[in-house]
Amino acid sequence: MLLDTASLYFRAYFGVPDSVRAPDGSPVNAVRGLMDFIARLVQDHRPDDLVACWDNDWRPEWRVELIPSYKAHRVAVETEQGPDVEEVPDTLSPQVPVIEEVLAAVGIARIGADGYEADDVIGTLTARAEGPVDIVTGDRDLFQLVDDARGRRVLYPLKGVGTLQTTDEAWLREKYGVDGPGYVDLALLRGDPSDGLPGVPGIGEKTAAKLLDAYGDLAGIMAAVDDRTSKLTPSQRKRLDEARDYVAVAPKVVRVATDVPLPDFDPSLPAEPRHPAELDALAARWGLGGAVVRLRSALQH
Repeated sequence: MLLDTASLYFRAYFGVPDSVRAPDGSPVNAVRGLMDFIARLVQDHRPDDLVACWDNDWRPEWRVELIPSYKAHRVAVETEQGPDVEEVPDTLSPQVPVIEEVLAAVGIARIGADGYEADDVIGTLTARAEGPVDIVTGDRDLFQLVDDARGRRVLYPLKGVGTLQTTDEAWLREKYGVDGPGYVDLALLRGDPSDGLPGVPGIGEKTAAKLLDAYGDLAGIMAAVDDRTSKLTPSQRKRLDEARDYVAVAPKVVRVATDVPLPDFDPSLPAEPRHPAELDALAARWGLGGAVVRLRSALQH
């Protein structure tokens, strides 16, 4: 089981009331929410391995060079050296180091790679895995990794953490008319305002799905632009022709990396906390007692 950790703690932050606070009054809603989410996932799915995948760089320069608007609207502070600073709610930022400490005390592997997003870590670990993989994320981009033959599916939270949509190839085909790899082509044609991906103007989700159904993939669609006998409408042909530069680079931006260099680590899920005294200290300091009890109980069963 691979967690898109930032996606999940953002959801926890907005899903758990701000009134959930530590004894000193600090908000801990994201910490508590994420811990309860992990406890629920472990209890319901019993994974052998669990990895909290991390954004060492939420906006990699190599993606920005290809599409400058990539996540540009989320930049709070531009930096000369290292990743730009992402705009994050004031009361969430201080909780992230606490999440890191809790994961370490429990013994859940937290893995990132400089110059890459958590999506790329997930893509790499999914490619390496020999058995089935459940990817837990609120980011639809990772639908591209769905592969029934290899047991790759995405668990997508719908309401808080209690309701997960199991995304497999049948669900993708019914919803979008594509398989996992086809989702990359759909996403880049449609665009994604939340990631600053412009898409092809005038080509929405339904049109993109119809074009992919008719021409197979992005290469087939672009070949149809050059084929005057194809059944593209004049406006579709014009828009796609004008978007050639974007279409040429977008696949590299949208497709997750599968060859990220990662450190050696133990992905196995512990049956009990690796550092119980540290976890107890964190529970006392941040008022996490109930969440720790629930997580411990889930690990033991």
